[in-house]
Amino acid sequence: MAKYSTGGSSGGSSGDSCELCGKSSDSLTAANVAGAQLQVCSDCASSHNDNAQTQTSTDDDRERKRKAAQNTAKASGVYDGDSSHWEEEGTDYDDDPLPYLVSGYGETVEEARRDAGLQRDELAEELDVSENDLLAVEQGRANQANVGGSLIEALEDRLDVQLAEEQ
Repeated sequence: MAKYSTGGSSGGSSGDSCELCGKSSDSLTAANVAGAQLQVCSDCASSHNDNAQTQTSTDDDRERKRKAAQNTAKASGVYDGDSSHWEEEGTDYDDDPLPYLVSGYGETVEEARRDAGLQRDELAEELDVSENDLLAVEQGRANQANVGGSLIEALEDRLDVQLAEEQ
């Protein structure tokens, strides 16, 4: 018997009524409707069976998400071929590549700076670097912030820490 019933005879045998519309039918079909297994007529089965619609709605959802991602990328300027917005002025990353950094390098820098009794702005001024670049290193996002290798070397020298992996 179905999980929910609107009436009719029990047992799912022929001669039952559709549990959605109430129409009598000799051939009821088991259908998943809003999580409930119901015995329904062919009309209701084609329009209300969640099992039959799952693949189509999954494909529709996937296509909708793909188009949304494309539209977001187009709006952000990714498709225009202009990469100048990715580079910060004054940094030549070909001449100052970022080395491979040790695990936990950000915490190492922050702890060493504090042990040296320095505020972030003081260390940035002393090294003549942007405080934002120093913050990016301390937060472990030197690569995303396009920090140059010269800052890593300066921090290693000033704070007596190892940040770059040995090669």
